[in-house]
Amino acid sequence: MVRTIVGSVATLWRYPVKSMLGEELEASEVTDRGLLGDRAYALLDVESGRVASAKNPKKWAKLLSFQAAYTETPARKTLPPVRVSLPDGGSVVSEAIDTSSILSGLLGREVQLLASAPQTASLDQYWPNVEGTAYQEATTELVLPSGTFFDSCSIHALTTATLAKLQSLYPEGHFEPCRFRPNILIKPVSDGAAFVEDAWVGSVLAIGDDVRLSIDTACPRCVVTTLAQAGLPNDLGILRTAAQHNNVIAGIRASVLQGGTIHRDDSIWLESK
Repeated sequence: MVRTIVGSVATLWRYPVKSMLGEELEASEVTDRGLLGDRAYALLDVESGRVASAKNPKKWAKLLSFQAAYTETPARKTLPPVRVSLPDGGSVVSEAIDTSSILSGLLGREVQLLASAPQTASLDQYWPNVEGTAYQEATTELVLPSGTFFDSCSIHALTTATLAKLQSLYPEGHFEPCRFRPNILIKPVSDGAAFVEDAWVGSVLAIGDDVRLSIDTACPRCVVTTLAQAGLPNDLGILRTAAQHNNVIAGIRASVLQGGTIHRDDSIWLESK
């Protein structure tokens, strides 16, 4: 086995409620379902029976104006309640009996806050008119992995070098990490390597003392990267730049081989045969 240091953890994020803004962390336990507490909650669109997701911005772009954070540090056995900060400056707690009705009123659709994922769930994904994406001006169904609220993988990682490269290709854009919703933002050894993580697919990332991640696939991007959020404007150029220069790819999808705890500034190694 060849083991090469490739960078360090720049920062960590988890997103307690799917498609809402999340919380930046100094450290997190990693389980077989990714960062503990990540995407543990979601909203169900009562009318359609689908999970609410900003991937369908015609209905759910407003979700990115809400922010979710746990009321205390999660533990494996029982996750604590989530506090959702509202666009009007107020907040609600997941365990309150009127939370779903308050969220429904603000979103303009009847929703139910779910604290666990059903075995079968799906969402609608809208594809904007960007050449190089799988579809244009179409809405498709995305079936979620059984029993989860993940789109596909349990961990998404991205390097600062990829964000810097995209920024250089489209200087007018704002390539902030929040647009890409990574769990792990990696500062590579060399900031000059463009799309460096693409070459890691098929290898293993070792983080800190214990955590091992299988790098399963590259991560194609979607309309969420283009939406207004956290003070950033709507901008189709974000997705268009990734499509024109890296086949819509920005980041990697990973699954957990071995859990543990990871921290900001932990070293990251690439293991390959």
